[in-house]
Amino acid sequence: MGEVSVGVVAVCVAGLVWLMGGRQSGARRAQLLFAGGGVVGAGPPSWERAVDELRRIRGRLRAEWWSLGAGLVLAVLGASVIPVVAGAVGVPLLRRVRLAGEARRAGELRGDAVIALCSTLAGEVRAGRQPGEALLRAALDSGGLGEAQAGVLAAARFGGDVPGALTSAARQPGADGLVGLAACWRVAVDQGAGLAAGLDRLEAALRADRDQRADLRAQLAGAWATAVMLAGLPVLGLLLGAAMGADPLRVLLHSGAGVGCLVVGGLLEGVGLWWALRIVRGVETA
Repeated sequence: MGEVSVGVVAVCVAGLVWLMGGRQSGARRAQLLFAGGGVVGAGPPSWERAVDELRRIRGRLRAEWWSLGAGLVLAVLGASVIPVVAGAVGVPLLRRVRLAGEARRAGELRGDAVIALCSTLAGEVRAGRQPGEALLRAALDSGGLGEAQAGVLAAARFGGDVPGALTSAARQPGADGLVGLAACWRVAVDQGAGLAAGLDRLEAALRADRDQRADLRAQLAGAWATAVMLAGLPVLGLLLGAAMGADPLRVLLHSGAGVGCLVVGGLLEGVGLWWALRIVRGVETA
């Protein structure tokens, strides 16, 4: 069992080094780190190049891979492959969490761009430009149409269905405000109503909605931080046990009762965090 553990840990360490190093050879990395990019032994090391290399490695090493790194450390300390397996399982889960966070931030940025588009478009219309020309200039200045900008601009330039193009663009995450813009455009252009006044009301409504979500998120931050802190208490318990000489890793990783407690505790931790996250997301959605 000990030889298998050492072998698995060695393979995982090799894989982690490959991920961190990319396609660069070991000689090239050593040359950059310790010789400043010149000939080895030609002078003192270049700390600037070393820092840049570490930053590039950290940029390639996504946050979820630290789960595998922590598993490797615990595997070496506890002489068991269980932490490595747990760390490998945590990689796709943490990647999913990271991608969800990136998508949420992208949606928020797109929502801010839509608000800027409404404000800029209202200003262009008040300046005396025709709606189609005003939309062209406002879209280029604000970037609020996102990936669907080309279709909307083509419809505005060649007399196409601008409200339909805006409604299609509103399917992007965070671009829901474009549905209101399409409604304002349809009413103003087809029925001769004031486009600038409708855009002002739409912008005010979108800003109020954004501020309400930000205020709610700030109020929920304390509850979410408390949940995360409670989830980290078992780690503190392990550190206290190790400081007292109880060797908790040996108990958890090398005994049937310890492995059972580890599995049940890990499941409860995951379910608790998922439940807390679902409550927070449910409140934000409502």
